[in-house]
Amino acid sequence: MTIRSTAARFIGASTLAVAAFAAQPALAQEANASGAEEAADGQLNTIIVTANRREENLQDVAVSAATLDADTVRTIFDAGAEITALAARVPGLFVESSNGRAAPRFYIRGLGNTDFDLAASQPVSVVMDDVVMENVTLKSFPIFDVERIEVLRGPQGTLFGRNTPAGIVKIDTVKPGDEFAVDGSVSYGSFNSVSADGGVTLPLAPGVVSLRLSGLWQQRDNWVDNGFTGEEDVYGAYSEVAGRAQLLITPGDRLSVLGSYSVRDLDGQSTLFRANILGPGDNDLNDNYDRDTVFYDAGGRNDAAYKAEIATAKVDYEADFATFTSITSWANSEGRSRGDIDGGNLVTGPGFIPFPSDTQDSIDLEQFTQEVRIASASNGPVQWQVGGFYFDSEFDVTTIGFDFPPPVTVNHTNESWAVFGQVTGEITPALKLTGGLRYTEDEKAFAVTQTSFISGPGAQERSVKDERISWDLAAFYDVGADASVYARVASGFRAPTIQGRDVAFGSAPSIATSEKIMSYEAGFKSEFAGRSVRLNGAVYYYTIDDPQFTAVGGAGNLVQLVNADQGRGYGFELDSAFQITPDFLVTAGVSWNNTEIQDDTLAVGICFQCTVTDPTVVLSGNTRALVDGNPFPNAPEWIADVTARYAVPVGNSGEIFAFTDWAYQGKTNIFIYESAEFNTNNQIEGGLRVGYAQLDGTFEVAAFVRNILDADNVKGGIDFNNNTAFVNDPRVFGISARVSY
Repeated sequence: MTIRSTAARFIGASTLAVAAFAAQPALAQEANASGAEEAADGQLNTIIVTANRREENLQDVAVSAATLDADTVRTIFDAGAEITALAARVPGLFVESSNGRAAPRFYIRGLGNTDFDLAASQPVSVVMDDVVMENVTLKSFPIFDVERIEVLRGPQGTLFGRNTPAGIVKIDTVKPGDEFAVDGSVSYGSFNSVSADGGVTLPLAPGVVSLRLSGLWQQRDNWVDNGFTGEEDVYGAYSEVAGRAQLLITPGDRLSVLGSYSVRDLDGQSTLFRANILGPGDNDLNDNYDRDTVFYDAGGRNDAAYKAEIATAKVDYEADFATFTSITSWANSEGRSRGDIDGGNLVTGPGFIPFPSDTQDSIDLEQFTQEVRIASASNGPVQWQVGGFYFDSEFDVTTIGFDFPPPVTVNHTNESWAVFGQVTGEITPALKLTGGLRYTEDEKAFAVTQTSFISGPGAQERSVKDERISWDLAAFYDVGADASVYARVASGFRAPTIQGRDVAFGSAPSIATSEKIMSYEAGFKSEFAGRSVRLNGAVYYYTIDDPQFTAVGGAGNLVQLVNADQGRGYGFELDSAFQITPDFLVTAGVSWNNTEIQDDTLAVGICFQCTVTDPTVVLSGNTRALVDGNPFPNAPEWIADVTARYAVPVGNSGEIFAFTDWAYQGKTNIFIYESAEFNTNNQIEGGLRVGYAQLDGTFEVAAFVRNILDADNVKGGIDFNNNTAFVNDPRVFGISARVSY
């Protein structure tokens, strides 16, 4: 049965469920929830999170969590940035991409996947409006009209069942309400950068039917020259349009039906790889580096184009004792990206480029999910929820080389289902215990559907399957009116993975077995000084059996999945906020993370030209690096963030304000092996906004600058050919305006 027909069957069932409940009263909805309750003057706002699939005060949840509100998100995206701009914006979170704006890679507490292929599996889940965005191209869906973003650190597999041993990035958008509302922002900056984001709520039948329409438009002109051809301003442009329509129907006091349809259309460019800009012998940017120039002889303008659509139906029915929830979703993503992967040319380099590499990957994906939950009423000493989850996806990935390798198409399918439950009991007025359990079955299959003389004949079929029980147990204790401590033990797993991109280059598919994590966490949450100071912190330790890693590159444009014997990580996170005066707010966060691969026999391919610092061995005539003791790849040791907002009142209704935000990324090893070149350290990026705002939040106009220091920060590398790397966006100046009515 195809995904499309399966989707039709489940959506039809959901429609019947809606009809069955239609005669019942509707579930009450709060209009325009902001994710933070307003506090008295001089106090911090209460932060609302949904880590337990229900709205709760962040200070009452036994999970290490951090949030970004709508204003902060808009500030980060002022210059047209995409989802990787969330990197280091909260402790423990890192995001990067070597596929431009199309396929980001997420890491929490050092756990992630460096695999650049469009079929990559990741241990961090992105959940948008209660729907898991599993494939990397869905994870790149633009962020707009956002209510809040939550980062839940550590295993979350009990309630969120798709590959969540590391944690979750949970994105909640603004929902329709009972009152007319308009929210929006527009910015214009350097390179003709435009970012417009907004939404409008239209109560079609107040209290019964409400519509929310929202959209995003981002664009930038070319600004990078091609030094090889002599062309000016030929790279760096993008244009992205996205939209969302949500219809809320509340025919009575108990029933709520929310339908949503979202689309995106990206016309841009792949990551700009820059040949031999590192070292040699160190990780400094050398004289080959020029932010405004590349030296390409191929890549077809590095074109990238992706489209996606997501349709979701959420039904809530509030009975006297519990709320019944059904979430049905179908998603499609298709697109392609091509790049001059070697980052230069064989004639002028820069540096030595032994062979050209010009490849394009494309994807055509469908995903279907169905979740049902029954959750107890929110009051009472015992709260519980039980549910089931079904996931089905199928996609084709085609790899084309210009002129090598010839086109090869592979097919991936993944079917998974789970049942889960969680209960929280109030043992005493000060002590709560929470326990959760989830049983999951996951099955994947792979086949070659378009072969070449390089890939060889035959489908090379592979299949993997696993079934696991995930669980967690947490205790939360109030030590006073404004302080609490908690402890949490959680297990999780990432299902077996098949990676078949190497078939295009004449190698067999690689398989990684399930990785299993045990996580131990203890923390505190506190507010004091009249609720003008908030300090939340956690320490953690986790071990992983059979961790999945990706050996990318290594003297060939390859992607090899490997299992290490074991891995471990430990560290701490601290989130804080200080309402110094009613007009002066400072937030700060910091995390320290120490990870280690534990396998004294694991040997992986190494770079073509870099200076490897690991011990090496020769296996079957090839030099390999022994990676025992290395940190996990792309796992920053330190992450820190600071924001500050100071305002001076103007009259009775306005203020002049200044807002600044800074992110720091410490030592980070890019690949699974260690080298002198492919690592980064002490990266800082900051931004500033200065402007005028109405005190009631209805209007704001400001001048801004992103990457205020114009820092040149390496964000990743390509090792199979030369010491190629790619860097962050340049400094952008601009102006912006925001409205909210």
